[in-house]
Amino acid sequence: MTKLLGISGSLRRGSFNTLLLRAAAQLLPAEVSLDIQTLHGIPLYDADLETAEGIPAAVTQLKELIAAADGVLLATPEYNNGIPGVFKNAIDWASRPPADTRRVFAGKAFALMGASPGGFGTILSQNAWLPVLRTLGTRTWFGGKLLLSRANTVFDPAGNMTDTASQQQLRQYLQGFCDFLRSR
Repeated sequence: MTKLLGISGSLRRGSFNTLLLRAAAQLLPAEVSLDIQTLHGIPLYDADLETAEGIPAAVTQLKELIAAADGVLLATPEYNNGIPGVFKNAIDWASRPPADTRRVFAGKAFALMGASPGGFGTILSQNAWLPVLRTLGTRTWFGGKLLLSRANTVFDPAGNMTDTASQQQLRQYLQGFCDFLRSR
């Protein structure tokens, strides 16, 4: 069984990116599982806190989930044409201490996707992630893009993805990432 970790970069209860990950879980091939995580409980990075108290439990849990996964899907919103601060903060924490960065990130397959109510999807946020993922040594998949624009029209009030074109696009994207994982 291939194990994916999906991390939603939004704290909002009705996050389109969390909904995108939930839709992904339903569209993955049968031999692939997806564990969906949010950023709740991760404090703002503070080197003094790290020195005094060590790595917070929520960060340790996220690090272990990343390390154990065969691949990671980052479902990123786009705030002011960039990476949401809470999402970057979580990944910064997960790279601490520096000695753990290799164990957690190096060679790990990562893919970017995102949903936005705007017309351009999350292209600028996804592009902003690239130097971060390169610095961490991930094996980032570039074989597809998922830039779900006008996400407020794609999900019903219960949070189900109802747009068939978006479902097909997501299914193809996920299949491409799964093929990438198997090509290792």
